[in-house]
Amino acid sequence: MPVLERNGGHEWRRRTTGESLIRWFGWLIGVAVFVVCWQRISEATTWFFVWDAPRIADDIWSRATPPRWEYITQLGRPIWDTINIATLGTIIALFLAVPVSFLAARNTTPSALFIRPIALLIIVSTRSINSLIWALLLIAIIGPGVFAGVIAIAIRSIGFCAKLLYEAIEEIDQSQVEAITATGASRWQVMAYGIVPQIMPAFAGIAVFRWDINIRESTVLGLVGAGGIGLQLSASLNVLAWPQVSLILLVILAAVVISEWVSAKVRGAII
Repeated sequence: MPVLERNGGHEWRRRTTGESLIRWFGWLIGVAVFVVCWQRISEATTWFFVWDAPRIADDIWSRATPPRWEYITQLGRPIWDTINIATLGTIIALFLAVPVSFLAARNTTPSALFIRPIALLIIVSTRSINSLIWALLLIAIIGPGVFAGVIAIAIRSIGFCAKLLYEAIEEIDQSQVEAITATGASRWQVMAYGIVPQIMPAFAGIAVFRWDINIRESTVLGLVGAGGIGLQLSASLNVLAWPQVSLILLVILAAVVISEWVSAKVRGAII
């Protein structure tokens, strides 16, 4: 910590004068960037609609309440499709993420120079594109429906699951691997008895966590034609059937709450 001489004594300071100037200069740049960005946003915003938003929201709320409860008989199949999209997409993603994670981990990849970069590229590319964009691309290729939603969720989940899993592989206790290797075990035996048992708790937690996320993401895929309850939501919004919209939102909320409760119970049992 820097010391400043004053009146023959010592005064302790947290930063030197140079460090303080750099810090204030950084704050100045940050404020300037914020002001410029705010000006650009203001120029592109129709503020009349912003100030009128509370009245519009109150009008929509009055039209959406009470929900149209009799419409719930038509939401059973769509919410079931949504759960299936999330579940099947998660299962497919896990099957694909496991080999990718082993290829990406430094301590299990066959080649750190060639294969590991390819595995990392797969992880980054699948994680960087939102599931809605994947759904739009897949709908253009294979047509609208639940299958496009399943594949979109699966592709989006590969990178997420593989990244967390390969990090868990790299953090395993190497002494167990060395002990099994010393017995003359093959590479596959070392992997089966020295690595897999150590990462199984992490694998189960990742699977449940991603399934919980996919339940949320699959509820909106129908807005672009990928099936599920989002399709009913899009249809109701298109005809301004606000009582149906409010009921669909309540059903989505209930599905998300239940999935959160299930995932919390499973994670608690695993931990």
